[in-house]
Amino acid sequence: MTITSPQGRTELLRPDGSAVRVLVVDDEAPIGELLSMALRYEGWDVRSAPDGAGALRAAREFRPDAVVLDVMLPDMDGLAVLGRLRRDLPDVPVLFLTARDAIEDRIAGLTAGGDDYVTKPFSLEEVVARLRGLIRRSRAAVVRSESLLAVGDLTLDEDSHEVTRGGESIHLTATEFELLRYLMRNPRRVLSKAQILDRVWSYDFGGQANVVELYISYLRRKIDAGRAPMIHTRRGAGYLIKPGEARPAEARPGG
Repeated sequence: MTITSPQGRTELLRPDGSAVRVLVVDDEAPIGELLSMALRYEGWDVRSAPDGAGALRAAREFRPDAVVLDVMLPDMDGLAVLGRLRRDLPDVPVLFLTARDAIEDRIAGLTAGGDDYVTKPFSLEEVVARLRGLIRRSRAAVVRSESLLAVGDLTLDEDSHEVTRGGESIHLTATEFELLRYLMRNPRRVLSKAQILDRVWSYDFGGQANVVELYISYLRRKIDAGRAPMIHTRRGAGYLIKPGEARPAEARPGG
């Protein structure tokens, strides 16, 4: 098996802005680990299982957006696993891994409901490319282009400077836009006031932290008003943005 690092990736995300989920099912631990490593390099959330029973259990809990499934498993045939997977996840794309190269074996896998297959030995780059194609066609994920940032239902177009949340246009000043862009380029990551000052205002900490608090409060009024909050404070650490989660209203610090 060859390890080739994918180049020039276009990021795939779930519609809510979270990482694409992939389940890897292979009883050969080295292959499973290499596949998981390559898929995590894509920024995807990966779980693995060594057999059919583990695959079915993981699929129920994890709800993957795609499955990489070895045909030869120790407890049951991969085709049987696929049949049971389809009961809970009828639309999830499945990529078969097989050591069998006979045409009848390939036809059997595709007829059973598999969406694609690769034969062993294979390159990790090929597996990633085929999975990306399957996930795109299944519409389980959205493509984040170089100019469009998306976190949950919030989008920011770096070219047109348009910002929307839930399809509703939001007007931002130039500084508010730069602050939001920096947050959205680092979703779920806590950014300190010093980092934000350096990146957005281009000067060192120097006692000016109050300007960060002020502009965070401006953004909250425009981005979070009447909606599930996306901009969060981590006391003593900084700020982060992540997809909003519906929950009962609660008091939230202003800066």
